[in-house]
Amino acid sequence: MKFWKMNGAGNDFVIINNMEEKIPAEKFPYVAKTLCERHLSIGADGFMVVENPNNPSEADYRMVFYNSDGSMGEMCGNGARCICRYGYEKGLAGEVQRVETTAGIVTGERIDKRLYRVRLNDPCNLRLDEPVEIDGETYICSYIELGNPGIPHCVVPISNLKDYPEAQLFELGRKLRYYKGYPKGANVNFCEIIGKDHIFERTYERGVEDFTYACGTGTGSVVTVLTLKGKVSGKNVKVDMTGGTLFIDVEREEDKIKNLYLTGPTNIVAKGEVTDEELEL
Repeated sequence: MKFWKMNGAGNDFVIINNMEEKIPAEKFPYVAKTLCERHLSIGADGFMVVENPNNPSEADYRMVFYNSDGSMGEMCGNGARCICRYGYEKGLAGEVQRVETTAGIVTGERIDKRLYRVRLNDPCNLRLDEPVEIDGETYICSYIELGNPGIPHCVVPISNLKDYPEAQLFELGRKLRYYKGYPKGANVNFCEIIGKDHIFERTYERGVEDFTYACGTGTGSVVTVLTLKGKVSGKNVKVDMTGGTLFIDVEREEDKIKNLYLTGPTNIVAKGEVTDEELEL
């Protein structure tokens, strides 16, 4: 099995072209769990499969995304940016691409060799500033989904986020991820405004069950919420995370978001052949 290992601002993925590999779809959760295990295999936050689109007139190819625990994800923003570079360099599409995802069509654009921009799925099911009680303490959280079916996100402002005790933040992220008010669970995006249109963010990801170095849909969700609340302009908003920096542009019409764009770097870490002897196909 041939693979690429890529990351977008530290959010890392194993990618295969199943138009060539022909692996049965029912094997994908097992392959994802096996290959994404960092100590025993290649290691990644997610596993992405390139397939033929269901409707070739609407998309150049289809992206199927699995979290490292083998669960299917609706979409992944940094994954989409990486797979757009993969698609361009493999000749599957041109500099502007249409990618079919479980959450809907995502359009991507090559800006230069490493920089890619995607239009994220439309925000929906938005609930701003809800009180959420965890262990007797109340946090003011906003809930937002991107796409249909929606990718669920919880946005949580935290003061002095960079210095917040790691173990406490992890436990809070885990409990918010399973909060009863979020029926599908949620990716938990902790954020703090650190300058004009400048945010620091950390994300506890559903399906990874840990902090990731970056989260593209989470970043888009954070900036959407803060734009609607008038905290940021929505134009070229800079978001710093553990793995690097992403930029978000929001096109707003009154209280609705018309377009949501994610821009950031991609990195091809490795290309090769999977020889994992524990993987049984």
